[in-house]
Amino acid sequence: MATPIGTLDDFAPRAHQVLGQVELILVEDTRRARTLLSHIGVVPGRRVTSFHEHNEADRLPLVMDTLRRGDSVALMSDAGTPVLSDPGFILVRAVREEGLPVATVPGPSSFAAALAASGQPPLPATLVGFLPGRKGARRSRIAELAEAPWTLVVLLSPHRVRLEVEDLANGLGSDRPATLLAELSKMHERAVTGALGDLAGCEEADNPRGEYILVVGPELQTGTSQSVDRERIRAAYAMAVDTGLARKEALKTVAEKLGVGRREVFDSLIDHEINKEK
Repeated sequence: MATPIGTLDDFAPRAHQVLGQVELILVEDTRRARTLLSHIGVVPGRRVTSFHEHNEADRLPLVMDTLRRGDSVALMSDAGTPVLSDPGFILVRAVREEGLPVATVPGPSSFAAALAASGQPPLPATLVGFLPGRKGARRSRIAELAEAPWTLVVLLSPHRVRLEVEDLANGLGSDRPATLLAELSKMHERAVTGALGDLAGCEEADNPRGEYILVVGPELQTGTSQSVDRERIRAAYAMAVDTGLARKEALKTVAEKLGVGRREVFDSLIDHEINKEK
């Protein structure tokens, strides 16, 4: 069940109804949840139980027993849509595996909101979530993301905004277009768009205030890349795969060999598949 990401009035009417009917409400933070429930006039009582990354496995038997009895359970996050960057995946999988029904109550999502407001290409896009806090692990994760030639949505730690944007610029390319969004859906919502390297030194990154999401667009195409025939790109990719390279490595190898962006290689392959289906 989705909850507001900033403005309490964004709580969906259907969520009001469901939360007033279920036997058990699973929440990340019971204090935060009681504030949300009070706003919509739901009296939680003893139905509210904490359910977060540190106790998800321990709470699972209780939740499954509740569902097996035929009682209903609601899973809500502190803000936004559960499971995407919050606990819940293990629970939903367990419920599905047992053949019990799972229903969604859609609503706010920081991923969708940031993507829609960023001005960056929306499809394809990957929700990265939060980056690791430790420098080595964070840079290793960014190195993996560099293989993706599409749009990336990164949730930034409010205490490491500049540091994380700098690492992303160094790992993905300082010239990649990006949008830094702050306080989505709140009164002081803000956004800055520019090259990723420039955003690392902008005022928002230097003096962060609130919660931030970074949307990194695909790398810019160079003038040289326009002259490369797409059939040539596809042939080179097929040859690279035939040599035993994994798809990501083949994409990178072809881009470097032909002097084009990874995005153009990816688009050439996608266009080819679409045309085959027509």
